[in-house]
Amino acid sequence: MILSGRGVSAVLGPTNTGKTHFAIERMVAHGSGIIGLPLRLLAREVYTRVVERVGAQNVALVTGEEKISPPNARFSVCTVEAMPRETKAAFVAIDEIQLAGDLERGHIFTDRLLHLRGREETLLLGSATMKSILIQLLPGITIVERPRLSQLFYAGQKKITRLPQRTAIVAFSADEVYAIAELIRRQRGGAAVVLGALSPRTRNAQVGLYQEGDVEYLVATDAIGMGLNLDVDHVAFAQDRKFDGYQFRNLNPGELGQIAGRAGRHIKDGTFGVTGRVDPFDDELVERLETHQFDQVKVLQWRTEKFDFSSIAGLRRSLDAVPRIEGLTRALPATDQQALEYLSRYPEISDITDRPDRVEKLWEACALPDYRRITPAQHADLIQSLYFDLVRRGTVNEDFLGEQVRRADRTDGEIDTLSARIAQIRTWTYVSNRPGWLADPTHWQEKTREIEDRLSDALHERLTKRFVDRRTSVLMKRLRENAMLEAEISVNGDVFVEGHAMGQLAGFRFTPISGMEGPDAKAVQAAAYKALALEFEARAARLHASGNNDLVIGSDGLVRWLGDPVARLIGTDHILHPRVILLADEQLTGIARDHVAARVERFVNHHISTVLKPLDDLSRAEDLQGLAKGLAFQLVENLGVLFRRDVADDVKTLDQDGRASMRRYGVRFGAYHIFMPALLKPAPAELITLLWALKNDGLDKPGYGDLIPVLAAGRTSVVTDPSFERMFYKLAGFRFLGKRAVRIDILERLADLIRPLLQWKPGSPARPDGAYDGRRFTTTTAMLSILGATPDDMEEILKGLGYRADSVSAEEAAAFLAAQTGSVAAEAPAVAEKSDVAVDDADQSAEASAEGEAPAAVTEEPAAAVAAEVAEPAAAEEQPAEPTEPKPVLLWRPGGRSDNQRGAGRPGGDRRPQGQRNPAPREGAEAAGENRGEGRRDDRRSDNRGKSAGKGDRQDRGDRKDRGPRPERDNNKSQPSRFEAKPPRKEKPLDPDSPFAKLAALKEQLKK
Repeated sequence: MILSGRGVSAVLGPTNTGKTHFAIERMVAHGSGIIGLPLRLLAREVYTRVVERVGAQNVALVTGEEKISPPNARFSVCTVEAMPRETKAAFVAIDEIQLAGDLERGHIFTDRLLHLRGREETLLLGSATMKSILIQLLPGITIVERPRLSQLFYAGQKKITRLPQRTAIVAFSADEVYAIAELIRRQRGGAAVVLGALSPRTRNAQVGLYQEGDVEYLVATDAIGMGLNLDVDHVAFAQDRKFDGYQFRNLNPGELGQIAGRAGRHIKDGTFGVTGRVDPFDDELVERLETHQFDQVKVLQWRTEKFDFSSIAGLRRSLDAVPRIEGLTRALPATDQQALEYLSRYPEISDITDRPDRVEKLWEACALPDYRRITPAQHADLIQSLYFDLVRRGTVNEDFLGEQVRRADRTDGEIDTLSARIAQIRTWTYVSNRPGWLADPTHWQEKTREIEDRLSDALHERLTKRFVDRRTSVLMKRLRENAMLEAEISVNGDVFVEGHAMGQLAGFRFTPISGMEGPDAKAVQAAAYKALALEFEARAARLHASGNNDLVIGSDGLVRWLGDPVARLIGTDHILHPRVILLADEQLTGIARDHVAARVERFVNHHISTVLKPLDDLSRAEDLQGLAKGLAFQLVENLGVLFRRDVADDVKTLDQDGRASMRRYGVRFGAYHIFMPALLKPAPAELITLLWALKNDGLDKPGYGDLIPVLAAGRTSVVTDPSFERMFYKLAGFRFLGKRAVRIDILERLADLIRPLLQWKPGSPARPDGAYDGRRFTTTTAMLSILGATPDDMEEILKGLGYRADSVSAEEAAAFLAAQTGSVAAEAPAVAEKSDVAVDDADQSAEASAEGEAPAAVTEEPAAAVAAEVAEPAAAEEQPAEPTEPKPVLLWRPGGRSDNQRGAGRPGGDRRPQGQRNPAPREGAEAAGENRGEGRRDDRRSDNRGKSAGKGDRQDRGDRKDRGPRPERDNNKSQPSRFEAKPPRKEKPLDPDSPFAKLAALKEQLKK
């Protein structure tokens, strides 16, 4: 074989030498021409440029998957595989001829450059590494070497996030490309993606994103090294190893140079470097890349162009032929040859392929590209189906084709799914463009092209959505154009720059959206802050003029204005005066900041003084003197609640004038607590809890804020949580009593129920429900009702209040109560007993009214006053017949220091005379002893709101005379008299129209 290079010119040189542009100019100078390009993508680009020169009616586009063939087209733009073996065109050009050394596609390029010639001119374009092999194979060829128009420099190693704009990052696997693109989207706004597996339409759209400046970065495989004209300033290698179809290997210097040469266009210099985990290039490699000195290509891949179609065996032998010219080497089996090897083993293929035309048809079918990247066996099975149709039917079964096309015609799914469908539809696009394969090729060409375009557009949309932040990309483009960015703020606080959301303005703080980093982010933020400065001033003016209803203090200690936080409260030494810290950016300055601070502080002080008005008034009281003033100070420091046992000495010493003066400020002297009933409501309790938490770092303590809903729901008691901070119970108005916490005012109502039970004297008529022997009592239904507790809970509560229980048997208690009932049966009929209870309830209501509360007893059911006794004999008779051990009866009494020496459960109780009872103990005494006489009487005497208060005091004094002198008063003569603080009040005549007077008259009438 003797080859000649006469009439052939080779234009060689590195990238950016204008070779493709030169070929286009030469082609349009002839009457006809054909140019072959390595990629369908590049063919599309050249086709567009030629159309711009000579018009669409004169240019044809021919690829394996697409054909645009005007009737009188003079010029053809093709992929190298689609170029004809012979042509009558005046001009022929083949681009990127160095691919003749490629293991997979090299034999096709070799065949074209050796045999395809133009009538007038043949032009070969490629790298300077082809010079020696071309001179060897084509003697007489004209070699033209073109220098690079710009310089190429090595920029070293940089992190991906530090790469300059207009950078192409090169990797060699889809996973790596996607990972890099995702990282750039988060850090720099977005990147375009170019992969060989993408359809040409998708790749064009992605390149368009980059070329138009919507994104500043391009992440691609080595596909960008094949002549794509990109505006790239820097090329960064994120990988330097690739899989070439047979093995993983390092890129050689020539391949690196081909890719790095994409940096710099025309006369603009470019740079290249490495990034990620790639080691920096050594000095020798850098020098070779900068000076474009690469090893010459020594051999080209070759496969015979003379096929033997006499039989399958003959075809296989012809494919195994070796070249007889030095410089050529037999190519490794390509996809088509691999498919033939598989199909030749199938008996049914051997049987049907019995003529040369069928062998040729089989070889034509084996040329089907493996777009799906499946195994050779699977690909061979598809070819077998198509071949059988072509042999038996003459054309491919269109029902089968339609079903395959229909499966691919879906645009849902993610990137990988859409890529797989595009590969599927490209297979059928190729089939529809094969001459003679379909009965109606035009229909299927249009349909498959339409589906491929639709899938490509969907894939481009998914890639853009995943790897491009549109907001950032548009802003970057505007910045490059040196345009003034326009910013605006919506009514709900969204900040927009050039129509793109940049962040949220809440109150006087701006929170930018994540993803804006780097030098460009500063310009965008500057535009946003320029608009914020004016908005801050306007908001400050509106806040300064706003009403108190627009502001609120949250349970988290934040002051919110119209829902947005504007300040935070910090605890100080004075618990009622927390410090206000503004939550505002630096853009709020000067007078505007002072106005905001002053308005928020004014609101906070007003809110505290309004919600906690009783406490605030008490802290400012100027008419309190002496001991009353000190007690008021303690009450304020303890946020409105004092345990009476803690200030028992002060309360005993406080005279009636002091008590009256404190009552005028809403203070109540209860049996167990000194407290302010007005603060036992959800709003004051919530604010009190917050103020305490601010001072004591309690916002994060367990239980904070959990008890306020319980109080708001009207619960009188609640099961305690041991994990909660115990102080929160007191702040919410509850007394912590072991397993249960009870509201403070309800405990005082409990004291009102217990008091008459301990004041009743054996032998007196109308024994109250729950009274036992005058010094002990049993729990009643009324007690359980107001506490919302079970008998077991009641036991815990009474023990927590300082009471102690004596246990007696049910029979003994029943006998004792029966004796008490029998002694007064003649004097107190059952009807009279009920009426007495009603009168007692009215008296108790008057006492509660004198203390400033709703009457407790009025709210109870009348049936509770006549409930059956726990030890009534009749109750015992109603028990089930089964023998059960009767439950003992607990007799409760005020506890004392000598409880350990006293016998519990003594039959019939303690028989000592009433006058010799123990003095009142720590807290139980306050409930049963002190308040039985001095405490309760003193509380009532100074309050003029109840007209029956005087009567109650006289009754207490009468009871005291009956009981005899108090032991502690006789033993300590130096103790001041309890009644010398104020002379006895003169009796006032009872108002005959008063309901209490009518009840008293009814009681007297019933006794008669």
